[in-house]
Amino acid sequence: MIARVLACLAAVLAGGAAVAQVPPSASEIAGYEGLHAAAAAGDAAAIRQLVAEGAELEARDRRGRTAVHVAAFASEAEALRALAEAGADMNALEGQAYDAVTITAVADDPEIMSLAIALGNDPGLVTSPYDGTALIAAAHLGHAEVVRRLIAAGAPLDHVNNLGWTALIESVVLGDGGPDHQAVARALLAAGADPELGDRQGATPLALAEARGYAEMAAILRAAGAE
Repeated sequence: MIARVLACLAAVLAGGAAVAQVPPSASEIAGYEGLHAAAAAGDAAAIRQLVAEGAELEARDRRGRTAVHVAAFASEAEALRALAEAGADMNALEGQAYDAVTITAVADDPEIMSLAIALGNDPGLVTSPYDGTALIAAAHLGHAEVVRRLIAAGAPLDHVNNLGWTALIESVVLGDGGPDHQAVARALLAAGADPELGDRQGATPLALAEARGYAEMAAILRAAGAE
């Protein structure tokens, strides 16, 4: 059972570069015009002017990014706010199926992520090629403050992605067992994440933590009543 889990993990890590988020490159930013350029520069006044002139809010670059995605990648709060006020789709998915909330969750950018949620971006959207959520992505990376904010915003705790993993499972199998991932696990468990919900082979988060030698993570799970 554990061998199959590890094989699956190896496949994910090996293929991760092909499906990871891709921020706009320097050359892409240099070639941007209109709303994409204004979003990358954080120029809210230019965004408002361009919208008044009829700019297409949902125009996409070659990777499917709208200006909202560009503003999220650039951590430009005022640009994001101006786009939302103009009526841009805050729940738009870019070419790899990421939204602004997941982009900022992965970037460990809690302030911009919270702003995106306040501006209408649903924190529970199914995103990424793995049919996951921002919460799963943040748990995987050990971004504890982002996880806490997503929980407070109502993100689904036990969503299962197309790998068969929840946020709690990813905090174990894609984490390092250290303090950041421990904090994520504590936050998820305190919020009510199911510690008995196993992967496709039936391995629970506790079994997975024990198999990886993550003693502290296992202790946290046992304290939450995991078996």
